[in-house]
Amino acid sequence: MKTIKSILLLAVVALTTAAFTLKPVAGYAVGDTISDFKLKNVDGDFLSLSDYDDAKGFIIIFTCNTCPYSVANEDRIIALNDKYEDSGYPVIAINPNNPIADPGESMEKMKIRSDEKGFNFPYLLDEGQKVYPRFGATKTPHVFIVTKNDMKVQYIGAIDNSSRDEDAVTEKYVENAVDALLNNKKIEKTTTVAIGCSIKV
Repeated sequence: MKTIKSILLLAVVALTTAAFTLKPVAGYAVGDTISDFKLKNVDGDFLSLSDYDDAKGFIIIFTCNTCPYSVANEDRIIALNDKYEDSGYPVIAINPNNPIADPGESMEKMKIRSDEKGFNFPYLLDEGQKVYPRFGATKTPHVFIVTKNDMKVQYIGAIDNSSRDEDAVTEKYVENAVDALLNNKKIEKTTTVAIGCSIKV
């Protein structure tokens, strides 16, 4: 009995030590330089940031098909691309979810969703889930604004201050950040808390 108690105690100590030594998900911080990626779009082509010769930067949004928060933001994401693509800041949407964990996130389902909503931006699948950990994305939707000349992260967080209810929005974080960049001004809020669903692995 004493031996069993000793073994259990050692197991608890080992598990506790492991729990407290696990590193948080690493990812880019504001000011970091990102590396480019190449992911498949819903149109079947592969896309990289280097394909955008005339871009001043990018509004990279990790989003998905099935998260209610992502769905609630779809019209806002379309509006962001409408407003800023011609100014040099196109939206690049990336689905970070594992389609094996949730078949609703498959490329076929992404194509259907893109057609249904009339997405006016590329909608890429992070196949193998290799890109989202580099960014440190943890939610859908989760936004990263990057300037192209130096590939530096300028903003990380939410689209605005009401992820679930567009009618309750009183502060548009992404618009404020991109407007500041376009006018060579300092971004007042460079980080906010992304509110949404956890990424399915």
